[in-house]
Amino acid sequence: MPLSIRTAAFLTQSVCLDDTTVKFEIWDTAGQERYHSLAPMYYRGAQAAIVVYDITNQETFARAKTWVKELQRQASPSIVIALAGNKADLASKRMVEYEEAQAYADDNSLLFMETSAKTAMNVNDLFLAIGEWGGSREDVELLG
Repeated sequence: MPLSIRTAAFLTQSVCLDDTTVKFEIWDTAGQERYHSLAPMYYRGAQAAIVVYDITNQETFARAKTWVKELQRQASPSIVIALAGNKADLASKRMVEYEEAQAYADDNSLLFMETSAKTAMNVNDLFLAIGEWGGSREDVELLG
């Protein structure tokens, strides 16, 4: 049986803010438990993090809160943390109310947006908002 080594996906995304291009370097751990012990390696030095939950699954929102607490405790004090409620295209199956997530984000000084990876709704807007919150840095390392 071949040895399976699981790693987080690495992606880049560039967005233009005024006359500056911000390059995001993204480590996508997909929130999988197997990455939990490795998480500090990914968020150490990160200037931003996107914590994603599924709006159709309350348990993922609870796990997202755990990740937010860990980032607030362990990551750089200046890290920008965004909370993204994914699967906004499935609003009819919603289990996490928008207002509940927005209130949590407000209480914890998080950027908040609902997104859809399937339709790309608000995905670029989320990166733009992070870039604006993150100031004028040209490169942003991002954990998502």
